[in-house]
Amino acid sequence: MSSYSILIILSGLVVLSYLFDLFASKTRVPSVLLLLFLGIGLRYLTDYFNIRLFDFNKILPTLGSLGLILIVFEGALELKYSNEKNKFIINTLLIAFLILITTTIVIALLLSYQTGNAFMRCFVNAIPLSIISSAIAIPSVSGLSKRKKEFVIYESSFSDILGIVFFNFAIENQTISITSFVNLAKDTILVIVFSAAACLVLLYLMGKIRHHIKFFLIISILIMLYALGQQYQLSSLILILAFGLFLNNANQIHLPWFQRYFIYHHLSRDLNQLLQLSAESAFLLRTFFFVIFGFTMRINELQNLEIVEYGLIILCLIYLIRIFFMKMINKTDILPETFISPRGLISILLFFHLPTTLRLTEVGTGLLFMLIIGTSIVMTTAIFLSSKKEV
Repeated sequence: MSSYSILIILSGLVVLSYLFDLFASKTRVPSVLLLLFLGIGLRYLTDYFNIRLFDFNKILPTLGSLGLILIVFEGALELKYSNEKNKFIINTLLIAFLILITTTIVIALLLSYQTGNAFMRCFVNAIPLSIISSAIAIPSVSGLSKRKKEFVIYESSFSDILGIVFFNFAIENQTISITSFVNLAKDTILVIVFSAAACLVLLYLMGKIRHHIKFFLIISILIMLYALGQQYQLSSLILILAFGLFLNNANQIHLPWFQRYFIYHHLSRDLNQLLQLSAESAFLLRTFFFVIFGFTMRINELQNLEIVEYGLIILCLIYLIRIFFMKMINKTDILPETFISPRGLISILLFFHLPTTLRLTEVGTGLLFMLIIGTSIVMTTAIFLSSKKEV
């Protein structure tokens, strides 16, 4: 295949993704679903014409990590903080934590009962199936009210962060002890301090850089800091969420020394440009990630009735648990938020990071695909019905 053919294909995928986004804005169908099916269709075409390509599984985790960083960052840049939101944020964090841990335990018990494997091994495999995908949730709620949109951004971001914390904790501690929790507390404090320092340094750099190449440099440093944290098993997605929130709310910090050294004249203009750049970059990475995942998926696994059975049971459990906790904690109107619980990018990423010694044959790309499709259909239906009700 010539370099020009590759350029045509890559450009065509971006154009199609743009059209899918337009279609999604009218129909509420998540564009990532269309990208997945496009990838599956391309796989059938390449097989039919016997076109040999390199192993895309090697680049999928890297693309996914970049997409996750930019999507969470983009969402955080749109959030405004105020003292009145403290209770709202705490409630959202509590909901995300309780739903995630309960769903993981229940799915782990199901897998342990069905497969006969040890609970901790099943727990590790259950975590990717229990995390809400901010990569799908955040772009899908652009048409909701500001309050509902903020809830989805916070909950899905918290779910991603907590899911990564639990995942790293479970892999490193096959036997749980007091030392395990002490180390977890130390790592959490370390990443919070690290995030605070990084936020100050990056904002200072934004104000001082005069070169015309500025925002890609800031994003590159942010990605590098995220990767460094991940190398040491720190949940550095906290840094991404914190930096976006910090930038968009820096003007609310009225300390004289902070205003003097960190707030500069063109900050508001720079934030708009940074948001635009991160949104377009996230769009590009999301396009290639989900097309490639669809391309690499083993769709024939869905012929296994046992996987279909697992998928249907897990789907029911996901929404039963969400309905219970949303009604118990979030006593106000909870539609369509209760049913906005898509699985996607973060689930795929953690699945690929599962050590081979811990993987269950029952948890494969077929089950992931079924949950991604199922939760996206439920979410789409809920948003559509909610929008009709508001009209």
